[in-house]
Amino acid sequence: MNIKRFPLGDLWTNGYLVWDSRGIGFFVDPGGPVDEVIEFIENNQIQLEMVLLTHGHSDHICGVEGIRPLAKKGVGIHEFDAPMLEKPELNLSLFLSKPCAAAPAEMMLKDGQVLEMGSLRIEVIHTPGHTKGSCCFLVKDQEENILLSGDTLFARSVGRTDLPGGDPRALEVSLRKLAQMPDELKVFPGHGPETVIGAERVNNPFWPTEN
Repeated sequence: MNIKRFPLGDLWTNGYLVWDSRGIGFFVDPGGPVDEVIEFIENNQIQLEMVLLTHGHSDHICGVEGIRPLAKKGVGIHEFDAPMLEKPELNLSLFLSKPCAAAPAEMMLKDGQVLEMGSLRIEVIHTPGHTKGSCCFLVKDQEENILLSGDTLFARSVGRTDLPGGDPRALEVSLRKLAQMPDELKVFPGHGPETVIGAERVNNPFWPTEN
């Protein structure tokens, strides 16, 4: 499995390109202009299957229309956040300097859904709290596993819950889902550096306490 991070947009949101040994892959969270991403995809002859969105906030979706034409199967987002793509007042870009919107997603994602792209197996994990439709993506390629956590989990922190659709109790339930994962699992968040589950279990002040 190969993964490359692209800091995108005004908030330097982490966009991730993930691809297998045959060059088949997907992109997560195009949060701003994607010229650099497209150049890399074309130069490395990567076959882009889909664009997957961890949630619908503008800093994760404003580059969707730039990269959508390359994605063979289009865009996927959880059904609860799908309306945010089309409405700047819902994705919160209306209140920023650059309102953005995108056409509807081709696929509505659901908890437990599994997508296969080449040798990559992507499990959708619905993790509400930051937004109602926030998701993490557990990606497996043979013996290698990674978690793309969006704005649910960061290194030493978590996504804020004081924006529309946020719910601190839902976030705690979502973190308990992630707490079931192995310590060595690498986590690639929507902002900031990568981490591992074990480090968050020990050092993250928002990590749920053991029952």
